[in-house]
Amino acid sequence: MITKIRNCELCILRYALRIFLAFSPLTAAAQCGIENTAFQSGEELDYDLYFNWQFIWLKVGTASMDTKMTKFEGKDAWKSYLITRGNNKLDKYFVMRDTLLSYCNPDLSPLYFRKGARESSRYYVDEIWYSYPGGNCQLKKHQITSSGEHLWKTSTYKNCIYDMMSIFLRARNFDASKMKKGDIIPMPVSDASSLSNSWLMFRGRENFKMNDTKEKFRCLVFSFYERGEKKSNELIRFYITDDNNHIPVRLDMFLSFGSAKAFLKKYKGVRSPMSAKIK
Repeated sequence: MITKIRNCELCILRYALRIFLAFSPLTAAAQCGIENTAFQSGEELDYDLYFNWQFIWLKVGTASMDTKMTKFEGKDAWKSYLITRGNNKLDKYFVMRDTLLSYCNPDLSPLYFRKGARESSRYYVDEIWYSYPGGNCQLKKHQITSSGEHLWKTSTYKNCIYDMMSIFLRARNFDASKMKKGDIIPMPVSDASSLSNSWLMFRGRENFKMNDTKEKFRCLVFSFYERGEKKSNELIRFYITDDNNHIPVRLDMFLSFGSAKAFLKKYKGVRSPMSAKIK
């Protein structure tokens, strides 16, 4: 179900450009990047996934995300992957086996993205290669459909474009100290078939207590929206630690067939002290 987030699938309102980040003009690939202050090589995050079934929240799977510094085509790059797995309870209704992989430059400008997803009996693959010719952002897209058809497409944009993984790494490095409740951040996200009209809205700050560990955190709250054919839809509301790590501790996902949640189960290799934890 976490994969449904992209159909958008890991959406609301008008553009009020108080924060001018993602749509700034390009003169070099570096302008698609952002300084990384949130994570370090070796960070590992594990989550439990829950689904609302007839007013009952059931644990239906797990998700894990690892990030490390490695090489891509011989150059230093961040490698990050997200794996989601449904359990036997979920398999009775919906098979979910997803793996998302991303390579980014040290400044987090994207280089490559791959998503392999099994949803029930359907399996498909999305791939994107990024390049920056003449100060533009060019995406070479490859899609393997559930019927086995290979589709190729190349798109060139004047603005920076991201995918579901690279945008996540970028968003963790926003400076929320300068944000006001209701601020909008444009975040154009592409898969192998289309470009979405999407953005983040800052909802302010809240304290959140974890269900299992009972740990309590000061959090920044954001909503991720996408504009559909007739209206805008909120796809994800997420809570990240209000410290330098900006680790998501809770995600609320609003799906076409119900609601799902993800709660941080454990973490290691974080870059900075977890100062958002309330003792």
